[in-house]
Amino acid sequence: MKIVTANASHFKYAPIICDTIAASALVRGTGIAKRTPEYIQKKLENGNAIIALEGQTFAGFCYIEVWSHEKFVAHSGLIVHPDFRNQGLAKKIKKAVLDLSLQKFPKAKIFGITTGLAVMKINYELGYKPVTFSELTTDPDFWKGCQTCKNFDVLTRTEQKMCLCTGMLYEKNVVKKSFNSKAFQRLKSIKEQLFLKKNKESQKASLSLNPGSKYMESAKQKMKK
Repeated sequence: MKIVTANASHFKYAPIICDTIAASALVRGTGIAKRTPEYIQKKLENGNAIIALEGQTFAGFCYIEVWSHEKFVAHSGLIVHPDFRNQGLAKKIKKAVLDLSLQKFPKAKIFGITTGLAVMKINYELGYKPVTFSELTTDPDFWKGCQTCKNFDVLTRTEQKMCLCTGMLYEKNVVKKSFNSKAFQRLKSIKEQLFLKKNKESQKASLSLNPGSKYMESAKQKMKK
């Protein structure tokens, strides 16, 4: 298994990278910002990505995003192909992209946002800590990347202060502690109950204020039957 800094020679892997990311999100039922092959190719070309290959076969990937004039760096698109999961590859890729970030952007704050407990665990073990969104970049282009996520309405309703994702910030020389998965799961569950409940309540309120929309929704359901 080779885990290397990607470049233009890896362009052919861009479609499978996008497809694997999308398929994984669909299986987990979580929100995720969509990527295009052209977007991934830009990351490959400028050397801001890590790719894992077994011979010529795609195995895993992660790329770097740079924000606020290199004051912030985020890691996105971490994915391992189903054929290579449960081998500890995700953590190796994340460690490689972290090392690349520290090398290329030594003064930047390194962060990530995720809904996945597995990624939270990897981040935590590498020296990340959970933080509020106020400690992350305020660059509007970063948050625009969330527009294709199914949970974007949550981010909008909270004025970008909170979402179902958990923000995590890397700290150098942090004293590592064991990962408390129950605590992170509890935090995730609380946010889901809070925000999804509010969303349902707002939808009900909208229907009650607009009987016509309720009729249209009923008609749509009958048409489906």
